[in-house]
Order: sequence, then C-alpha cells, then structure tokens
Amino acid sequence: MNASLAFQPRPASPLPWPMPRAVLFDLDGTLIDSVPDITLSVNELLASEQLPALEEAQVRRMVGHGIRMLVRKAYSAQGIALDVASLDSRTDAMLEIYPRHLTGRTTLMPGVPEMAAHFVGGGARLALVTNKPQSAAHTILDHFGLADSFSVVIGDADHQLARKPAPDMLLAALARLGVAPADAIMVGDSTVDISAAQAAQVRSVVVRCGYAAGSLDAADAVVADPGAIPALFAA
Repeated sequence: MNASLAFQPRPASPLPWPMPRAVLFDLDGTLIDSVPDITLSVNELLASEQLPALEEAQVRRMVGHGIRMLVRKAYSAQGIALDVASLDSRTDAMLEIYPRHLTGRTTLMPGVPEMAAHFVGGGARLALVTNKPQSAAHTILDHFGLADSFSVVIGDADHQLARKPAPDMLLAALARLGVAPADAIMVGDSTVDISAAQAAQVRSVVVRCGYAAGSLDAADAVVADPGAIPALFAA
C-alpha cells in the first residue's frame, strides 16, 4: 500500500472503491493553498484602521468558515470584539478587498490537475462546494484552468443554503448533478468537510496538506494530498 495513504474505510466498503458518479470538492486547503492571498486581504483590512498585521500562520487557523467568520476572528486576534453592525461593515469592506487578492500568491495543492482529469476521464462529474464567495471560486477555477472540469459551483452567494458543516451545499450540488449521496464522495481538508459529508450521507476523503486543526479520524479515508486520491479507486 502507498505509504502516503492512511485509510479508515467503512467496513462494508473495502478499498479500492468503485469510481463515484460525482465528486464534491472543498476549495481552500483542498484544491488550493490560498492563505497567502487571504493574509494579504486581512492585513489590508486591518491596516485601514492602523491595526497590526497578522502572521500567515495565524490566518491559516482562521479560514474555512466563510468571510464573515474570518473577519470576526481577525479582529478577535487583536483583542477587539465586534458587535453585529461593526462586523457587518467590516465584512463588507473585506468583500471589496478580497477580489484583488485571489490568485497572486495562491497555488494549487499537489496533483490537483491530474486528479481532476482522472475523475472526469472515469466518467465522474465534479462539483465545488465552498464557504468562499462564489464569484471568487469561479475566478480561481478559471485562473488555474479547472473551470471546464466542474459542472457545478456552489459558494456563499446562495443565502438560502446553510454553510458547511451543514449538508445543504452538498445536497444542492448532488441535486443539480442528479446523483444520489451513495454514489458520491466529498473531498475536503477539515472536520467541517467531514461533518458536512456525514450529514449528507456522502463518503468523505480528506487531505492532510490542508488547514485542519482537529482530528481527521472520522473520515472514510485520509490521504497526504490530492495527488494520492486516485489510488483509492479501482482502475
């Protein structure tokens, strides 16, 4: 077995698994390392109020729950607790800043293009389910030449859908793809993705190269990076 793989499969489904009909992907920490650009954005926001910059390592621990939560955590790190109105205004400011810092320092995680090609070539349809702004997700996929691989992109533009770890985004993506949860997998990097997959009754695969702070043991499979994912599936 590849040493880069550490599996926790469900007993009823030993590896290798059959090719799924749909693969749902998280974005930040899974397909891309976006923390350098997110850090630039956060620090531009803080600098507008003459607040000290945060280190990239600090921001890395803040991502994954959407822009609003990121802003809350950034100010909390400065010892500032924002009320609702203050959080609203700073979130709006961040939403103006962030589109200027989407791809300048962001990079793909290892093996992403090859992995996407593997699934598409095997007949699977791909969807992106991210707590990131949807317009930003489209820009990033376009920049890295991945847009044509994804049939569905769901971000936080649809406020009728609760963000992950709720299952709403995953279930909406599957509905648009016309695929049942049992025929899909969710690929992410955190406990947020695992919880969303479990709630949607979708098998989960997580990558260790992302931003997870907690245990990943509840996932169905854990791999080092996206490039190792094809080895989970029968040829």
